[in-house]
Amino acid sequence: MVIPFLDLKKQYLSLKDEIDEAMNKVVVNSAFVGGVFVRQFEKDFADYLGVKNCVSCGNGTDALLIALKSLDIGEGNEVIVPANSFIATSEAVTAAGAKVVFCDVDDISNNIDVSSIEEKINNHTRAIIVVHLYGRPTDMDPILQIASKYGLKVIEDSAQAHGAQYKGRMAGTLADVACFSFYPGKNLGAYGDGGAIVTNNDALATYMRMLANHGRIEKYNHEFEGFNSRLDGIQAAVLSAKLPHLDQWIENRRKVAALYREGLSDCDQIQLPQETDGYYSVYHLFAIKTDKRDELQAYLKEHGIATGIHYPIGLPFLKAYKYLGHSYDDFPVTAKNQSRLLSLPIYPEMTTEQVEYVINTIKTWLAKM
Repeated sequence: MVIPFLDLKKQYLSLKDEIDEAMNKVVVNSAFVGGVFVRQFEKDFADYLGVKNCVSCGNGTDALLIALKSLDIGEGNEVIVPANSFIATSEAVTAAGAKVVFCDVDDISNNIDVSSIEEKINNHTRAIIVVHLYGRPTDMDPILQIASKYGLKVIEDSAQAHGAQYKGRMAGTLADVACFSFYPGKNLGAYGDGGAIVTNNDALATYMRMLANHGRIEKYNHEFEGFNSRLDGIQAAVLSAKLPHLDQWIENRRKVAALYREGLSDCDQIQLPQETDGYYSVYHLFAIKTDKRDELQAYLKEHGIATGIHYPIGLPFLKAYKYLGHSYDDFPVTAKNQSRLLSLPIYPEMTTEQVEYVINTIKTWLAKM
């Protein structure tokens, strides 16, 4: 049996008529940049989350940069970022002109270690970026308390957390602003790049919209220098067509995750993602941990099962951040797990037979150890 890591073609075929019609409308109306389809998706996504404003943009990285610059974070400022994430989280800080300050992650949730945040705060700290990694919400209440204590802004990097919930509240509605990516592989993915920032602050939303559109609201009336980061009409139409299906896709992902947890629960050599009361995870990824990650990955590949590693090098240990002079001792959990994390296939269309094949293949490998 051959099992892909993600099957976007199968998803497209299940929605072919809806997707084709949506894209055709954009072409017929020549609404390629901005326009009615972008405005409709912004409304749809804001309504889905229960926020007042959704400002679409070119991609998730731009969303983070727009959020930081709109909060007046730049040169001379520091922003605390979890040590295990995709580089977009940290490079946006540098692009805004601020300094990245890494914080280790929790070994259970894989999200930022709340107990380590305060020791990173000084007079230059302006914000905390929390990442709802793999689709599991971060423990937001204590982070918001810390932010309030020190007068800091909080930005949610929700690029992997469309539809996730924390204590009954939607991820993306818990902080000053939240940023989403609609990269094709996301739980809600476009057919190209796309991103959005959401907020309940009307004035901030207006500024973000202007910043992403050359510093203007009206054509040629540029109030300041911005840049060009816009969602195109075809991506917006695709996202609007997909959005009504997101909750069912999430439920399907959660069923796959439950099968993995049940089937691998007796495998002591493997650490599984945990379900916790009050945290509604959407399983963008199902990342297990094992001391023999590379051997397991190779064995699964031999048997037709595609996997991923998210992420093989912790952010502080990348060449890009060599100038910060960090060592593994500075971030022990991130250092330990970068060679242990392995993401198993998970997608809404995955069948029970496919999941059982993955489970049985892992168990066969374990029996040979």
